[in-house]
Amino acid sequence: SLDMEGALTARDRVGIQDFVLLDETTDAAFLSNLKKRFSRDLIYTYIGTLLVSVNPYKELDIYNKKQMETYMGINFFELPPHIYALADNAYQTMLTEFDNHFILISGESGAGKTEASKKILQYYAVSCPSTTLLNTVRDKMLMSNPVLEAFGNAKTLKNDNSSRFGKYMDIQFDSQGDAVGGHILNYLLEKSRVVHQNHGERNFHIFYQLVEGGEDDLLHQLGLERDAQHYNYLTQGECAIVSSINDRNDWKTVKNALQIINIEEINTNHLFGIVSSVLHLGNIRFESNSKGQAVLANNDELRWVSNLLGVDARSLQEGLTYRKIEARHDQVLSPFTVDHAIYARDALAKAIYGQTFTWLVNRINESMENKDPSRKTVIGLLDIYGFEVFYVNSFEQFCINYCNEKLQQLFIQLTLASEQEEYEAEGIEWEPVQFFNNKIICDLVEEKHRGIISILDEECLRPGDATDLTFLERLEDKMGNHPHFVTHKLADKMTRKTLERGDFRLLHYAGEVTYCSHLCLTRQNVLFFSLLKLICQSKNAIVKECFSTMDADSRRRPETVATQFKSSLLKLTEILMAKEAWYIRCLKSNESKQPGQFDEALIRHQVKYLGLMEHLRVRRAGFAYRRKFDVFLKRYKPLCPATWPHWRGEPADGVEVLVQHLGYLPNEYKMGRTKIFIRHPRTLYATEDAFEKCKHELGERTSAVYYQCPVFATTKIETCWRGVQARKEREKRAWAVKVIKKFIKGYMNRGQAKSSDNSEYLAFVRQNYLNRLKNHLPKTVLDKTSWLPPPAVLTEVRHLLSRYCVKKHSNIFKGKKESYPQSVAQPFMDTRITSNQTHKPTVFHSVFLQYSVPVIKYDRNGFKPRPRQLVLTQTAAYVIEEAKIKQRVLYTSLKGISVSNLTDGIIVFHITCEDPKQKGDLVMQCDHLFEFLTKLCVIANKQNAVKVVQGSIKIEIQAGKESAVDFSTGHEPMVYKAKNGHLMVVRRVLFLMMTSCVLSALP
Repeated sequence: SLDMEGALTARDRVGIQDFVLLDETTDAAFLSNLKKRFSRDLIYTYIGTLLVSVNPYKELDIYNKKQMETYMGINFFELPPHIYALADNAYQTMLTEFDNHFILISGESGAGKTEASKKILQYYAVSCPSTTLLNTVRDKMLMSNPVLEAFGNAKTLKNDNSSRFGKYMDIQFDSQGDAVGGHILNYLLEKSRVVHQNHGERNFHIFYQLVEGGEDDLLHQLGLERDAQHYNYLTQGECAIVSSINDRNDWKTVKNALQIINIEEINTNHLFGIVSSVLHLGNIRFESNSKGQAVLANNDELRWVSNLLGVDARSLQEGLTYRKIEARHDQVLSPFTVDHAIYARDALAKAIYGQTFTWLVNRINESMENKDPSRKTVIGLLDIYGFEVFYVNSFEQFCINYCNEKLQQLFIQLTLASEQEEYEAEGIEWEPVQFFNNKIICDLVEEKHRGIISILDEECLRPGDATDLTFLERLEDKMGNHPHFVTHKLADKMTRKTLERGDFRLLHYAGEVTYCSHLCLTRQNVLFFSLLKLICQSKNAIVKECFSTMDADSRRRPETVATQFKSSLLKLTEILMAKEAWYIRCLKSNESKQPGQFDEALIRHQVKYLGLMEHLRVRRAGFAYRRKFDVFLKRYKPLCPATWPHWRGEPADGVEVLVQHLGYLPNEYKMGRTKIFIRHPRTLYATEDAFEKCKHELGERTSAVYYQCPVFATTKIETCWRGVQARKEREKRAWAVKVIKKFIKGYMNRGQAKSSDNSEYLAFVRQNYLNRLKNHLPKTVLDKTSWLPPPAVLTEVRHLLSRYCVKKHSNIFKGKKESYPQSVAQPFMDTRITSNQTHKPTVFHSVFLQYSVPVIKYDRNGFKPRPRQLVLTQTAAYVIEEAKIKQRVLYTSLKGISVSNLTDGIIVFHITCEDPKQKGDLVMQCDHLFEFLTKLCVIANKQNAVKVVQGSIKIEIQAGKESAVDFSTGHEPMVYKAKNGHLMVVRRVLFLMMTSCVLSALP
């Protein structure tokens, strides 16, 4: 493996692994180095300990377990840059210094932040010590991701899996380094997406997963149809179906993940009830009566909402169409207009979904909670929304970009502080670095009484209806002269052309963004009190729990969303300031998500607003390279006769002697208290080149010494070799005597109870019997009688093996199907009819049933799964639904049977099909494949009919109409109809291993 200094020799081939070592710290040099590395799929580069990551938009084989093991416990700069190196060094530093750390992952939407956070979690899941408790915590941490992504991520114009909320996760470690718990904080879920999506965007994933992947019975219970086009809240973006997203498969993953994070079945049902209630709410329509009042256009959807949320339907209708006004002791109902009714409906949908998301995060936290009160250290992961600029920028984009301003301010503060501390600790004079301090922009947004958020609050609390016009006027009045704020009225003639009258523009550190003041105002309003009071009485357990803490009778107006977000962001800043910081900066390589494309203009823009050049200049601060004296001396000591091969004094003195010998000028380096600081990369490169040359010379000198004394060297080697061989022979003979003695003693005591004297002999007897049995097994598949007579010690084992081996003599599957070895230990059963399946068709009353097993039968048209029972008689196989025969397959019409070589349970019966009206081939899935097919082969005398197929099985749906069953492997098992019309079967990859001598003795 290359260490950092060794990798310097490859600098002309793959660029510089650490931007700090660039000879020129210019934008052009930075981009050139980044592009050179990206072209070789080297997507990671350092700026000191900061990691720059460029999204390659393709799979790279750099995240396997072997790679993880390579980076475990390695010094940060010893190996090429990698996200595992950063994760491991944060972990090792935490263990060594017993303090708290956090990893800040930032970048634009689609730059790869969420994937980076997953990679770090997966690394800790593999690299930390393993226990049963620990594995449970790991599973819950890993499986919280698909749940939070389903409820909190959505397709946007920039990213098909964009996080629409901020997530901060603390991973808690004990003093041994075991991950023992976790805790998640969530920030600003984009609730407006529940009721409105821009063109080309989708709602949250969970809605589509439920509609597309939910089981038929579940959808029936929830009153849903299997078509997203039926729902107003799912179709506004006009892209419900996305080729890169498989909602059906994701649905299975989410359901599995909910079980792992301990969400009980009853709560899962309540959860899906809430999701579907939001969809029904979106389909409630209002019409205007003759008085201009809103009335419901339909009652069906309202009934479903009241049923799913467990609230009174009449009260719900009243809450959606009237506003209660309390005057002293009286209540007056003020009718809504259609616009007000739609607003109330949407506010209810957003409130329910937002509170449910918070409930879900709390439940995940409960499942990961560490019960041990002793002190823990933590590594925090902050995966937060990137800077966003859309054609129309609403309140959410305002909050997201404000968040990025705060994090940039924190980043500069922490970076400058850590660098200044190191210089001060080393006694090196600090050289001031020019950088843009964005505090002026943060103050513009958050300053008390003067900032945009304060003005937004005042407008929302002002009596009467606040409008975007009054809000804008107040902004212009308060900050008309601010250099980072502009409106249509304040702009010059050229800028005015690009600004609508209702918009305002902020000049962020990352660039200009124009916000719609109307959208900022409307997103602040809260749920009407009458609806809030009603929803607090919900019989849905989750909704009841979510709204139980709210005081529906309180007349005090709650804080606006902007103020809530500002407060939570300040708390997050405090959390981060108390920890040691590590940074990952994610970059998009291009806007079209194409592999291999490096858009220089796009990347230059991201490098600018992520502050990478400022960070580089701060990190350099006059010195490109710094290393501890002992590390520097250990590497370069061969370059000076006084330090080679050993320096006996203090490392600092040795380094001083070494650099004087190398001719370093006084202005090229500085000696700190524990480190040497080198100013220019060229000085280091010259030293490295001299070291490479020195290594070759040392090798040549060493070879010359041995060539000068060939006879002596040969004699010495021969003597050593003969000594080694003699010692081995003596040890071998001593071992043989010991083994023979033990064998004889064991034979003499073979009839006694098991003891240390005879245990090895009895083990030999068992192994010998199994080896003989392997070559003399019964000739017929179901023969249980013709077995070799066992020794007395194996009588019981012989009985068990005869049961296990009912099917094992058949060579149908051995070496052909992946799941065959692990099936060896499962004994056959005579039937699989359970107590609730005892009712059989009258046609079987006089027929002897040979065997029965439950199967899933896939329809020939559409491949819909149907649970069935398959019954074997002496002449035919019957497909049964309850007490009704659905299909009979005579063994004489069974042309063949096909299965795949993978771990799935798919079976295809190839049936002679001459008439177009006749049913074609039969496709089934059976959990007891080996038992079922072995029984069938014996009963129907079809031992040669079974074929094990790789890749794909052709099927005949009816005479002249063909299709296929395709097979592949993946991380999650699934069966679905593919776009090409075939049945796609994906099975989890298994690593099979023979683990006992019993298995090795059986075919």
